[in-house]
Amino acid sequence: MTKKQEVISLADKYIKDVPGFPKPGIIFKDVTPVFENPEYLQKVFDVMVDELKENHIEFDKIACPEARGFLFGVPLGLATKKGVVIARKPGKLPRPGNCVSYNLEYGTATLVISEDSIKPGDKVLVVDDLLATGGSAKALCELIERSGATVAGVLFYIELTPLKGRKLLEKYPVISIVPVEAY
Repeated sequence: MTKKQEVISLADKYIKDVPGFPKPGIIFKDVTPVFENPEYLQKVFDVMVDELKENHIEFDKIACPEARGFLFGVPLGLATKKGVVIARKPGKLPRPGNCVSYNLEYGTATLVISEDSIKPGDKVLVVDDLLATGGSAKALCELIERSGATVAGVLFYIELTPLKGRKLLEKYPVISIVPVEAY
């Protein structure tokens, strides 16, 4: 069994379904138990690094959205020795920022990055916990491109494949570790 197959086979043990959160009809995929098991967590990050290498994704920085994207982006930045740019909700960053709004499965949201965090010519990897419809990842990619940078790829721990979020991101290399066929 490969490391990736092992991570996928153990995922059900660590990804918990929370029905009705954040609103009725949504089944939230809670990844916090992943972070409670350091052995599994290390395997997840090993697979992420391996997938980036195997797919020849070269990047200067990692951009990750609030809040669960931080949980994957920051350790991945340490593992790859790359800087991490955080995308937050409006009013949460102390420096002036650039923003983009987008639709969610259950509403709308806005992401902001500090205007000096991404420079023209940077190659940026977008990292988040979950790919659903692709709206938040697409919005972050647009924000990166507006900064004059290039999106090197988009990396997720989980992909809800029935929602076809990958299609919205088709102009970028997309990597997901754990495909979820039903939710």
